[in-house]
Amino acid sequence: MKILFDNYNYNSECKSLWGFSVYIQKYNLLFDTGSNGRVLLQNMKHKGVEIKEIKYLFITHSHWDHIGGIDSILELNKEITLFVPSSLSKHLINDLKTLTKKVIVCGTKPQKLFDNLYSTGVLGEEMPEQSLIIDDDFPKVITGCGHYGIQNIIKVAKKIINKDIKWAIGGFHLMYKDENAILESIKSLQSLGVQKVLPTHCTGDIAIGLYKKYFKDNCFAGGVGNETALK
Repeated sequence: MKILFDNYNYNSECKSLWGFSVYIQKYNLLFDTGSNGRVLLQNMKHKGVEIKEIKYLFITHSHWDHIGGIDSILELNKEITLFVPSSLSKHLINDLKTLTKKVIVCGTKPQKLFDNLYSTGVLGEEMPEQSLIIDDDFPKVITGCGHYGIQNIIKVAKKIINKDIKWAIGGFHLMYKDENAILESIKSLQSLGVQKVLPTHCTGDIAIGLYKKYFKDNCFAGGVGNETALK
């Protein structure tokens, strides 16, 4: 997995702006697009990701910092299949259908995407958001912002694949939470069987520090330019 867009910086060759995007090489899948297409493309170049190798684009939710780079991607590769949440603007969905190979709209129910990849379904009402489940030997969940609550998302994902989720990755949306709420999320993840975490983007500095304290060497650094083997 390569982090191509993040407000934290891991590699000085890459530019950090507010937002999030990762590329999962095994599936040729781009997860979200950050807030700025030009910067996303620059970071892709630095990390050796060819635009034409992308086959799938998974969008978590409608916030600008996760969809800002869509146009830049589709202008250069029209053969991408998009997985978008039903909460996205209907006008935008209709436009996207004219700009790419295929658009699959994911609703509130869990949905198999392809191979061993699933959508949690669109969760929450205030900011509806879907997360990505990778059902392999070490099951993983990748979130965009985690508005629904990282522990709640993990619970949903666990029920969908009927397995413990071992990896939690992405934005945990804890930057405005107090220490008690952060510690509650940590204890919940541990009790649910999560063994490794990579908290970044909107997780917040205090929460990242606490996750590092409690998960120790199993808490991995985020930041644009980072590469992490999802094992």
